[in-house]
Amino acid sequence: MGAVIPEDLAAEHPAAVQQIEGIGVPSAAFVDQAAYIRTVRAGLSGEVVRQAINAIGHRNFFARLLGTTSGHLGRLYGRESLGRARTEGLLDTLRTFAAAAAAFGGLERAQDWLDTALPALGGDRPIDLCDTFEGRRLVREIIRKVEYGEFP
Repeated sequence: MGAVIPEDLAAEHPAAVQQIEGIGVPSAAFVDQAAYIRTVRAGLSGEVVRQAINAIGHRNFFARLLGTTSGHLGRLYGRESLGRARTEGLLDTLRTFAAAAAAFGGLERAQDWLDTALPALGGDRPIDLCDTFEGRRLVREIIRKVEYGEFP
């Protein structure tokens, strides 16, 4: 499911582009709103869930995000399409993780940050907020502040 990425987008967000290629989502969906919307409408396959868990971990988080149990995640893997709601939740989450990877210089450092309790979040870990759209928006807002040096 690869996509041709405009050079200016790839140059602006190289870590995000690199991360998405590893999990079978069109790279443009991370940096282009129109591509994001097209991807949501087309739907992601359950295979992307398996790839995301293998690449990122946090099996219980993905189960919560997708409205199932950790034991039932395997049932999603074979689905041709997750449906719009699950696709958008998964894609938005992956976009948030890619933004963190870009800001912190890689997925491993981003995961450390996502797993750290932050006073700015009332002591919550960013990962714990990423199961809702508003939570992901807040986490991306903090990531932008980190990128611009506005976050201690």
